[in-house]
Amino acid sequence: MTSQQVPDGAALPPPHIEEVGPGIFAYLQPDGSWCLNNAAFLTDGRGVVVIDALATERRTRDLRAAIARTTDKPVSTLINTHHHLDHTLGNAIFGPEVTIVAHDLCREEIVAAGDGVLAGAQRLFPAVDFGEVGVVPPMLTFEESATLYAGDLAVELEYVGPAHTTNDVVAWIPERRLLITGDVIFNQGTPFAAAGSIAGWLQTLEDLREIGAETLIPGHGPVCGPEVIDEVAAYLRFVQEVARRGFEAGATPLELARDTDLGRFAHLLDSERLVGNLHRAYSELRGEALGAAIDFARMAEDMVAFNGGPVRCLA
Repeated sequence: MTSQQVPDGAALPPPHIEEVGPGIFAYLQPDGSWCLNNAAFLTDGRGVVVIDALATERRTRDLRAAIARTTDKPVSTLINTHHHLDHTLGNAIFGPEVTIVAHDLCREEIVAAGDGVLAGAQRLFPAVDFGEVGVVPPMLTFEESATLYAGDLAVELEYVGPAHTTNDVVAWIPERRLLITGDVIFNQGTPFAAAGSIAGWLQTLEDLREIGAETLIPGHGPVCGPEVIDEVAAYLRFVQEVARRGFEAGATPLELARDTDLGRFAHLLDSERLVGNLHRAYSELRGEALGAAIDFARMAEDMVAFNGGPVRCLA
């Protein structure tokens, strides 16, 4: 469905916590559509390790309150899995005592966007009250991998981009066979590759299969198993096939999206993302580097046009 098809009076279930292992919690925001991302937190050790902030002040304060109800330990570390605003605008709600960790390119993207990211978000999602958020970039970054410890539990941070973005990081906890994926995995929502690479994402998914995870906390949607890797890959291959036909026929991404039958993927939330995915696929068909810059303003305009109005965001 397009976002426009969500009823105006839609009421979503409140966020909830799911314990996925001893001392490891998923913070899930139904229904996982635009800006309703998941977070995770680990309570072993002297301080709490949080993986991903949320999009708005209110929602990030709710996350912090949920952590405080779960443990009396302070938050010490916040990991951003990538630079997108739903995972990073809430950085501002964590105090200066919290160390924010991310990939080198994540920091670069946040710094380069500056306050413009909030202005852009308000244009794309005019109904959302983002509150008193701001740009707070990570202060500790890495290039390929890093390991941090929650008590004695190793959390392996691995750079896996370009995929959903150029700077995706996953958190692998081998002792628990648990993978916290950021937006490399969408469960029940449309994957979105406009800021990354479809070809690169497909390779990343192949690599993730080899890890041997039994449980995944996706960036959006319910906790799941590794079978969802195949679902994301199937959608991305579908986009590649559609794009190839449209590119050869000379259709624009918007024209092609309007003429595309989503078939088995029609049930996924936020289907207007197909337009952005086709913009990215066309870039790759032109032989541009994986993750190369595209015209995001044009892409956003096309997505709104496809949707028949502003995309619906219930954050």
